[in-house]
Amino acid sequence: MKIHPYLAGLAALACLAGCSGEPVAAPADRQPAPAAAVAAPAEQAVTTDLELVAAAAKTKYVFPVKASNVSYHKTHSGYPATDIFAACGKPFLATTNGVVLEVSRVDKYKKGKPDGPYNGGKFVSILGDDGVRYYGSHLSVVGTGIKKGVRVKAGQQVGKVGKTGNSSGVCHVHYGISPACKKTGDWKVRRGVVWPASYLTSWRKGGAKSPAAAVKAWNTKHKCKA
Repeated sequence: MKIHPYLAGLAALACLAGCSGEPVAAPADRQPAPAAAVAAPAEQAVTTDLELVAAAAKTKYVFPVKASNVSYHKTHSGYPATDIFAACGKPFLATTNGVVLEVSRVDKYKKGKPDGPYNGGKFVSILGDDGVRYYGSHLSVVGTGIKKGVRVKAGQQVGKVGKTGNSSGVCHVHYGISPACKKTGDWKVRRGVVWPASYLTSWRKGGAKSPAAAVKAWNTKHKCKA
């Protein structure tokens, strides 16, 4: 019986696959990647995560008021923030490395007016490299050269303690920690959404407790609405 050439070809292929009892190797360009090659991306991701954690651990924090006689409260009226009390004229410092977001060099507060963006008088807000915004207000003066977009270092003087704005006539810095939502103009967030006292206590002792996780958690929950 004569076998059609096409059927003969099919038979030959079938025999290659099973006649010898051995599996046929896939073409080289379809071979599965070696186990080490498959695992490499995961290993790289782990390394990257560890590097990020290490970088965060190296963030430098500085207590924001330089004075021998300074105090602050664990609580604050109305919302999470604190008042740092020190003599007028004492240096107000950048908490960590970052970029200046907003500056007010003029005290526009009018006594008797409802709470609003001018309550802080003269102020500086800084976006730290850790993603957190740090705000200090009631300053007597904002430092020369401190303006929007300027990069500052941890411990750099950016202003002086004062009693501008709605300060009740008492020398202090109103200190707030928050996410940089609109970066400028979102005064209800800027004035503070995370309690600063535990971080201030750490920094005063030379520690580096970071508010980044707490700020991120607040923003995840509240979506920049204070």
